Amino acid sequence: MEIIALFCDIDDFCLQFEPVWQRHRIHEGSRQRWRAQRLCLSEVRTLVVSFHQSGYRTFKEYFLRYVTPPLRWAFPYLVSYSRFVELIPEALVPLCAYFQTRKGRSAGVAFIDSTLLAVCHPKRSRRHKVFAGLARWGRNSLGWGYGFKLHLLINDVGDLLACRLTVANIDDRVPVPALVAKVKGKVFGDRGYISQALFDTLFSHGIQLITKLRKDMKNKLVPMMDKLLLRKRSLIETVNDQLKNISQIEHSRHRSVSNFLVNLVAGLIAYTYQPKKPSLHIRMPQHASTSLVVL
Repeated sequence: MEIIALFCDIDDFCLQFEPVWQRHRIHEGSRQRWRAQRLCLSEVRTLVVSFHQSGYRTFKEYFLRYVTPPLRWAFPYLVSYSRFVELIPEALVPLCAYFQTRKGRSAGVAFIDSTLLAVCHPKRSRRHKVFAGLARWGRNSLGWGYGFKLHLLINDVGDLLACRLTVANIDDRVPVPALVAKVKGKVFGDRGYISQALFDTLFSHGIQLITKLRKDMKNKLVPMMDKLLLRKRSLIETVNDQLKNISQIEHSRHRSVSNFLVNLVAGLIAYTYQPKKPSLHIRMPQHASTSLVVL
């Protein structure tokens, strides 16, 4: 996405959000003075999100090679790299609020999954200090990892519907009620979400949780359409892969918790701007935003 268009979208939101946010912060007493910064908040957020679309592996390389000096014309009051790193934590709350406006809409079919976000190599976990007391050990299909777990809910065209960040050792079923609170219809997940209590809870709210059966479970009659959609659960695994390898929400170079959160939220926002997301292609073109094809 062009950086000018990205800045316009973010700045339009900031014009409405910033005044309300600043009044709230002053009222709470967390900050006594508010001095105008040389680089405005919209520019900071634009550069942070743009990094996740650029293809650079490190933010420092992106800032020094792609932003300074090639984008000096777009950011005339650009600060040094060290000063910009100090400004990044200020963008956390506005980015979280802006992400709420970038979520997609549910059309009755959703996919749920979790992915492990390791903050360091497993062998360095004992001497890792940035997330000491916060990160936990967790295990997925690829093995053990030390860090956190990102829980995602997407629709059939790859749009993000909801997300939750937890420690790595939490059960995948725990954040499900909060994730699906604003959707209706059918939610497809893997065997890690099998729970009769969870199924009953969601079903009472108009949500049907569909998962594969374990070998020791009795077979149940499932509509053919549900079986076909259950086979397409790899759609959300593709989204997880793109978030990690394209948007780079996972790496081991974090030096503060706030910058880790900014990197995560900015990566999720950058994904929402992708022109082509993983999709099942089961919607009619003229009703792509509202309906599904009935097979």
